[in-house]
Amino acid sequence: MKDKNAAGILALFLGWLGFHRFYLGQTGLGVVYLMFCWFPLIWLIAFVDAISLFSMDQQRFDEKYNQKIPVRKYGGTDFERNRRYERKENKSDYRRRESGTARPAAKPAPARSNPYKKSGLEKFKEYDYAGAIEDFEKSLEIAPRDIATHFNLACAYSLVENTEKAFLHLDRAVAAGFRDFQKIKEHHALAYLRIQKEFDTFEESGFRLSNPLPEKQEDLLSTQPDLLDQLKKLGELREKGLLTEQEFADQKRKLLG
Repeated sequence: MKDKNAAGILALFLGWLGFHRFYLGQTGLGVVYLMFCWFPLIWLIAFVDAISLFSMDQQRFDEKYNQKIPVRKYGGTDFERNRRYERKENKSDYRRRESGTARPAAKPAPARSNPYKKSGLEKFKEYDYAGAIEDFEKSLEIAPRDIATHFNLACAYSLVENTEKAFLHLDRAVAAGFRDFQKIKEHHALAYLRIQKEFDTFEESGFRLSNPLPEKQEDLLSTQPDLLDQLKKLGELREKGLLTEQEFADQKRKLLG
C-alpha cells in the first residue's frame, strides 16, 4: 500500500529524477522526469508535486493510487469471507447428503462479457470523462439495469456539468436498487449536481425524478397504431431497464383504458 507522505518526501528530495512517479506506479512519467532531469524546470515541477502530495486528502490519495489494494471490512477480506461461506456451504451439503436430501448442483449461467464497464472505470480514474461516458453507455447496452454503471454515469455527467443526464442515471440507479443515499449526498463527483436548485426536490422524492419516463418514449408509443405492438414496445422498454415495474404497469393500464 502506497504511503502519501513517503511519496511526498520522494518528490521533495528526488523528484527531479522521477522517483515519486516510479513509487506511485506511474512508470511512464518517471521516465520523462529522468529524461529531462537536467532542466531547472523539472526541479520546480517536482517541488509542486511534493506540495500537492502533502496537501492531498488521504481518501483522495487512496482513490487515485491505492485502488488495487483489497479493503478489510466486515470481519476480513473478500477472500476470507468467501472461504468462510464455502466452508459453511460444504457442511450444509454434507448434512443433506447424509439425510438423502442433497440438492442437485445447478449449472451456473454463463456471464455475458462486458468489457466496456471496466474500460469506462479506467477512463474515469484517468479523468477522461467523455471517454468514460461513451464506454458506460455501451456497457448499458449489454446490462441495461446495472446499478454501478448507472451511478458511475451520473458521476461522469455531473463532472462534465450535464445536469439532465446526471439526474436521469441517478434516478435509474435508485430504480434498479441503489440504496446508499449518503453516498449521493457526499460523493465528490456529484458536487455539481448537489448545488442545482432541482436537487432538493429530487432528494425529497427519494432521489427519483418526478417524471422518470422520457418524452421520446411516450412519443414512440403513440406512433404505434396497434395495441399489441404498443404492449410489445412497453415490454421491450422494461427489459432494457428504461421502465420500472411500476411505470410499466401504469403505461399498460393507460393503453388498456
